[in-house]
Amino acid sequence: MIRYLIKRPVAVTMIVLAVIVVGIFGVKGIPVSLMPGIDIPQMTVQADVPGYSVQEMEKRIVAPLRSQLAHVPGVKSISSDSRMDMGSIILKFVPGADMTMMFIEVNEKIDMAMGSMPKDVSRPKVIKASATDIPAFYLDVAFKNERNGERSSTRFTQLSDFARNVVCRRLEQLPQAAMVDMSGIASSEIICVPDESRLAALGMTVNNLQQALAENDIQISALTVADGIYRYKVHFDSQVLNADDVANIYINHEGRLIQMKDICDVEVRTAARKNILRHNGRNCITLAIIKQNSARMDELKEAVDGVIDDLNENYPDIEFSITRDQTELLAYSIDNLEWNLLAAAFFTSLVLMLFMRRWRLALLVAMSIPLSLIITLLCFRIIGISLNIISLSGLILGVGMIVDNSIIVIDNTIQKIREGKKLTDAVAEGAQEVFTPMLSSVLTTCSVFLPLIFIGGMAGAMFFDQSMGITIALFASLAVSIMVLPVYFKVLYTKVHNKKKGHGDTQIANKDDDSYEQSKFNDIIHQWHEHTQGWMFKHRRLCMIAFLLCLPGVALMYMLSEKRQIPEISYTDAIMYVDWNAGISVEENDRRITDAIANSKAPIESTTSMCGAQDFLLFHTRDITSSEALVYFKCRSADDFNNAKRKLLQYIESNNPEASVEFAPSGNLFDLIFSSGEPDLRLMIQDRTGHRPQLSQAMQFTDSLRKAFPEVVVPPVVTEANLALVADVEQMTMYGISFTEMSNRLRQIAGANEVLRINQGAGDVPVIVGRSETDRDKILSSTIRNWEGVEIPLSMLLKESMQNEYKHFYGAEGGEYYPIEIKADGKQVRQILKFANAYEQRHDDIRITANGDYFTSQQTVIGLVWVLTVALLLLFFILAAQFESMIQPTIILSEIAVDVFIVLLVLRVLGMSIDIMSMTGIIVMSGIVINDSILKIDTINRHRHNGLPLMDAIEKAGKERLMPIIMTSLTTIFSLLPFMSRGSIGADMQFPLSLAILIGMVVGTLVSIFFVPIVYYSIYKNK
Repeated sequence: MIRYLIKRPVAVTMIVLAVIVVGIFGVKGIPVSLMPGIDIPQMTVQADVPGYSVQEMEKRIVAPLRSQLAHVPGVKSISSDSRMDMGSIILKFVPGADMTMMFIEVNEKIDMAMGSMPKDVSRPKVIKASATDIPAFYLDVAFKNERNGERSSTRFTQLSDFARNVVCRRLEQLPQAAMVDMSGIASSEIICVPDESRLAALGMTVNNLQQALAENDIQISALTVADGIYRYKVHFDSQVLNADDVANIYINHEGRLIQMKDICDVEVRTAARKNILRHNGRNCITLAIIKQNSARMDELKEAVDGVIDDLNENYPDIEFSITRDQTELLAYSIDNLEWNLLAAAFFTSLVLMLFMRRWRLALLVAMSIPLSLIITLLCFRIIGISLNIISLSGLILGVGMIVDNSIIVIDNTIQKIREGKKLTDAVAEGAQEVFTPMLSSVLTTCSVFLPLIFIGGMAGAMFFDQSMGITIALFASLAVSIMVLPVYFKVLYTKVHNKKKGHGDTQIANKDDDSYEQSKFNDIIHQWHEHTQGWMFKHRRLCMIAFLLCLPGVALMYMLSEKRQIPEISYTDAIMYVDWNAGISVEENDRRITDAIANSKAPIESTTSMCGAQDFLLFHTRDITSSEALVYFKCRSADDFNNAKRKLLQYIESNNPEASVEFAPSGNLFDLIFSSGEPDLRLMIQDRTGHRPQLSQAMQFTDSLRKAFPEVVVPPVVTEANLALVADVEQMTMYGISFTEMSNRLRQIAGANEVLRINQGAGDVPVIVGRSETDRDKILSSTIRNWEGVEIPLSMLLKESMQNEYKHFYGAEGGEYYPIEIKADGKQVRQILKFANAYEQRHDDIRITANGDYFTSQQTVIGLVWVLTVALLLLFFILAAQFESMIQPTIILSEIAVDVFIVLLVLRVLGMSIDIMSMTGIIVMSGIVINDSILKIDTINRHRHNGLPLMDAIEKAGKERLMPIIMTSLTTIFSLLPFMSRGSIGADMQFPLSLAILIGMVVGTLVSIFFVPIVYYSIYKNK
């Protein structure tokens, strides 16, 4: 086939142009997203019940739900968190579970649990996690001229209406946007404050007002009347639309008409906010913009920028700020791909010019890069793979290997020309002769990715796109090097070859004439190779001993190295979580956070603070209450970020020592996919019956743990003091007050007596009858009227009690527990576990179990070790099939022991951990690094088959394959150099993987050149 293609250069050119044209148009339709559109095997069930204490929340809501949800098939683990006003349950499923079916199952279990819950409780929400549900970015809307820390007013309520009715709708109309979620909305409410004295004089009660409001909010539109042959629709509308309608309502009391405004003060005011959000100190509304799964990320960003530009032009007093831009990760990967393409082309040309001194050869090899990538992207479009961070990482890794096949084909073709063959024969035989070892090399490289898909968890699912990216790129490169490159080699060199042949020379030493002769630089390399190879053959025993020592060295380095889920990452932004551990209001919470940001003097570029429970429909942020806050902050550099963390922590600890502060990544996709979301170590304390321990038991254990490990931060037991109003049943019975009357009266006093809601635009306005008093003394000084009309002070019917309890009630499939979450390294974790076991043996009333990222990381790394083992077995099977031998695959794979040992040693010296990225680098390196040995042993076998003695075959194969091995290795190594920088999320994630491959390639190249021939000779010298 190669000879046929060589004779049809025009036809081949037309096919290539057709592929390029189709590929360019096809690439435009490839979806661009941050992550592949896969379901994360996790769901969150969230229940909001305002007014419930943590005990009520756990006993009446969360425990029944947890009991039912534990029977959902496919649940891997279940954990719950109950707190005042809300509770959440996180369900984690086995990898590969059908999340659509699981969603149905979870909802069915919730319906079953609803029967045992109070009737007034709203149905809990079920939130199915997905990588595509992570907002592409957030948009903060605020007034430009507002002072930092200023309280919200009616003006901000108008801004909320604008954000809800204008900004949100404009963004939702974008075809690239799937959803716009909002939080921080301030709403209005209509308050009807009764005149108690007038009501008493008229003999009326608050119930008369509530009944009048309900009776006047009627809308009937289904009446039809007949008039002969005609029929008419009658619309009877008595709907309340605004505050004036409320004030003008008539009440017929004992034959006397009274308007609501005569006995009530009716006013519109800003409703009490359950959350306060600020952007750089100014009140704001935050909109989370979620991308359509099939949309391109760049198109969404462009469309949103267009909307913002238009809004800025039409509303100059309002500031629109984009924060938490997840597209930066994608932009980083795309920029790396572009840089890597340029670097690969440049370094390939440099290597070829340095080793071969031919511009035509550099042009041919450089041509294979864009052509192979176009074919790869076209295949992406056909099989439905999007351009995302994972698939792009596969392309980036593949770019450095794309040129290898072209270099091997060209080098072998040149060797055929040097042997005196005709140009056509040399081109055809040169490509055909190396096709089998190149195919084997591609298969071995691709085979290591197959086990990666079966790692388990989200990481395994993610590696599918990366594996496909590299696999398609390598097969495209193989096709280009076999079917396209020989055609253009003949076209470019026909004139030069014929000219030299006409002069009677097959080799001309003039490099300016594009000769085939080796350069002096090549001669120096060959001399170095002969000298080093000769020394190693003289010291074969020493080399074999060093090799054998590498085997236990691998195990030693593995045991000494720290294992982590993901590598250490340098962040420039994060979310600070603050729990004040005090029952403060959302306004006080906001004041403290604003003061901390303003007075800590932290080098922060921008902030978005969230105080109180958020309004988001989806699970974008951590569940928080009025006494908790989330602060997103962004800095210019990683150093500023670390400085800001330190200053914020110092300020809060010095001014509010009882508060607890945590820092977490800002919800980036790498952490969602690869991180377990757990602390390094979580100790779960239970009593001997498997229930939550007493408060004193938990405090005693944490105190002893703190004394035993003063260098480790052991968080205190989180408690909360709550004021409980306990009804005096005897007094209530004596004065004729029912529980229903008492409940309604308290709701009226606290401003929670909502009678109806008025629809206005995209929202609604509540109508509340009663005062809005939340002060404890004012509530207790109020009165309640009994059936005899006597005003009874509430202080006579209610008793106060201060209760100090756990702020959170935690539960799991193993029962209720209290967790102690600790950040520690591997050595400290092992010491703490030993201490906990000893403590448990000394105390019969307590039981301690442990989990956390330490254990998850160990399991992940062990899983990757098994993946490496399976990958090596696959490599052995492929090589055994190629060489029809069991010995030669063993020779080739023996070099991996040396490579892995050196990689682990370097990681240990640099203080880096074994994590999912470095282990992936080792696995990928194992498939790449043996390609040189495959080519070399194939050449040795061919020479032996032609009759050469063993040593002569080894020497000749070493000379022939020395330059291709060096060139292919250098192009791969140079293509990894752009990844040797750190300082950003993407760079820090790629660094361990690239470093492992780079070190393995350097060591593997030397081992292939010098050590593999020694092993081959030692085995076959007596055969």
